[in-house]
Amino acid sequence: MGRVDLRRFNANNWETLRRYPLAEISGALGDLGTLLPLMIALALQNSISLSSTLVFSGLWNILTGAIFGIPLPVQPMKAIAAVAISRSFTISETVSAGFFVSGIVLIFSITGLLHWFTSVIPTPVVKGIQVGAGMSLILSAGTSLLQPLGWTSPSWADNRFWGIGAFLALLWTHCFPRFPYALIIFVIGIVLSFLLTGPSYLPSLAIWHPQFLVPSWSSFKTGAIDAGLGQLPLTTLNSVIAVSFLSADLLPHLPAPSVTSLGLSVGLMNLIGGWFGAMPVCHGSGGLAAQYRFGARSGAGIIVLGLFKVVMGLVFGETLVGLLHQYPKSLLGVMVLAAGIELAKVGETLNNGARDLWEESEARGPSVLQGGSVANAFRIPTDEERVQRWTVMVMTIGGLLAFKNDAVGFLAGMLCHWAYNPPSIFSRQTGSRWNFNVPKIRWKRNTEEQQLLSSP
Repeated sequence: MGRVDLRRFNANNWETLRRYPLAEISGALGDLGTLLPLMIALALQNSISLSSTLVFSGLWNILTGAIFGIPLPVQPMKAIAAVAISRSFTISETVSAGFFVSGIVLIFSITGLLHWFTSVIPTPVVKGIQVGAGMSLILSAGTSLLQPLGWTSPSWADNRFWGIGAFLALLWTHCFPRFPYALIIFVIGIVLSFLLTGPSYLPSLAIWHPQFLVPSWSSFKTGAIDAGLGQLPLTTLNSVIAVSFLSADLLPHLPAPSVTSLGLSVGLMNLIGGWFGAMPVCHGSGGLAAQYRFGARSGAGIIVLGLFKVVMGLVFGETLVGLLHQYPKSLLGVMVLAAGIELAKVGETLNNGARDLWEESEARGPSVLQGGSVANAFRIPTDEERVQRWTVMVMTIGGLLAFKNDAVGFLAGMLCHWAYNPPSIFSRQTGSRWNFNVPKIRWKRNTEEQQLLSSP
């Protein structure tokens, strides 16, 4: 990525912000449904430093918006957060888990292993990871945020009536894609939070005083083994590979960030902020889909969000916990639901527009995907291939949802793919001791001249 790209991205950022300021800012707030619940829960039990988290995640928002030029989210590492909350991790144990995951991802990025890994993963498996992540968000919105609500509980400002109203408003915005839905919901939520928060819990001036933290070996071992191992496949598959693919799908007019650059970004964010107690963060396809769904089309809104978070962390810091804890779950739940639906929708293009179905053509002209000088010809899959691709994607989704683990979904999808297309080691010439005589299905291109029925 050179200076020309940076100038192009930032020119696009400011032009988009100038033309659609409310939509960009609204889109930047689209991922709050994932960020706020986990960040608040971790801060309440002293598993992270809220002030450091706001400052450093804000800085990463600013840098990613400027460098990548897309609404790339900075969100919690969910598997680490879940373990840290359930086991009441100390700050040292939480950041140690982030150190472990980020260190491994950084090594994979520098050595090129991440790029190679991406090149050998079939598109149906990647789509399955994306759709599975979207379905997981939908289930999480229902079970954790919306289902516990009553008609009048837990309060007059947070109940099923508010959830139904927010959902109906969300449906209405389908007719107006640039309507700043997330911005309005955020403002309403903050107003309700102020009304619900007692005077003693309101934010007050508390200038950030960073404290340098060096985890002990015991803390590092606990964080890495108990939380880091479960997060590693999630970060690699959903926060790096799936994000690169999703960016190309949602924003084809902008260059998609490479998996190497995303891996470097994830690694550096935590290897810097973790020393000050900041929450382990990553990028995520769910957050990108959420911010796109609510109006963000460039990195401008993310930069504005980052500036806001930095100011809040520097000025108010830990005193924000009480206010954020009162944020209505009904509003957060609907935002998470919308993000999940937007992410799951990418599965629609599996057999009609997926990137592996585009083949380079000899024709000259503007490229369909990247705006270059070479056109790309879309390859129409056969009916048999469509069924195979769909089955692989569904198998990936099923494994992910059934075991609530991206790694299990990935393995299930790959095994299903290999069942249709055995690796070359199993299909050598006759006489080899590895020849299992497994028929390999050839995927051909459909043409208008291809006969649908054979003549007798």
